[in-house]
Amino acid sequence: MSSAEPASVSPMPKGVADPNYKPLPGRLGNLTPGQQHALDTLKKQLQDEGHFVPERMDHAMLLRFLRARKFDVAKTKAMILAAEQWREEYKVDDIVKNFVFTEKKEVDKYYPQYYHKMDKDGRPVYIQRLGKLDVNALNAITSQDRQLRRFILEYEKFLTERLPACSKAVGHPVETSCTIMDLAGVSLTSFYRVKDYVFQAAGIGQDRYPECMGKFYIINAPWAFSTVWSIIKPWLDEVTVAKIDILSSGSVKEKLLSQIPAENLPVEFGGKCRCPGSCSLSDAGPWNPQTSENGSAGAA
Repeated sequence: MSSAEPASVSPMPKGVADPNYKPLPGRLGNLTPGQQHALDTLKKQLQDEGHFVPERMDHAMLLRFLRARKFDVAKTKAMILAAEQWREEYKVDDIVKNFVFTEKKEVDKYYPQYYHKMDKDGRPVYIQRLGKLDVNALNAITSQDRQLRRFILEYEKFLTERLPACSKAVGHPVETSCTIMDLAGVSLTSFYRVKDYVFQAAGIGQDRYPECMGKFYIINAPWAFSTVWSIIKPWLDEVTVAKIDILSSGSVKEKLLSQIPAENLPVEFGGKCRCPGSCSLSDAGPWNPQTSENGSAGAA
């Protein structure tokens, strides 16, 4: 059996315009016979049991859950059903339709979290500046529940708006994000006051939106970060931990620029981007009609 044969089991996804695109293992266009069988079996079981939701459960989504459970159909189905129950209990569809995070501009002053343009592989870049966190100010203008609802809404938009727009822009499927978590100024005291939110958010991402992390850079970690990491790490699975790159202060700019074009990286991280107003509120990227094709804000 040739090494190319497993890739022929699954056809390439529609809309691929990049002639150099080569799907990673376990993706459409690069499935082994066993993986294709697992996908077909999972889909049929969900359909036969009345759990299949066609508008959300496309092959890419099913494969994300399958990869998260190493293509074990029984474990994958249990994970999907748990996620579906969670969606119903948390009223995710209602959040998507009706939730408006009106305090976004104020929250940005005390806990910036935002998507901003693309990395060199076409992934949307997601930035969190945990070091700017002001817990007292944050609690005065919003609640943990509203922050989690915003987090869920952004994940839904990530899947339904940002990834499709990035995929179209680069000519091949984009399924993951590139995250920068800036810990400059983080204190143990402030972290402990928000650890419940951090754990809940991490759990939602890992269990309800699996296999969405492509790159994850932690930068400007303080000396006490080893203590914080020892608390967070057990909550994460091995695959997630393997994708996290903790950068030393001397390597931040070089490492980030090796993955993200300078014109797409905000100046505070060593790039050249200065969005009008601020990068954190620009929502610059191919998903935003107010930005240019390369994700620059303020384009005509």
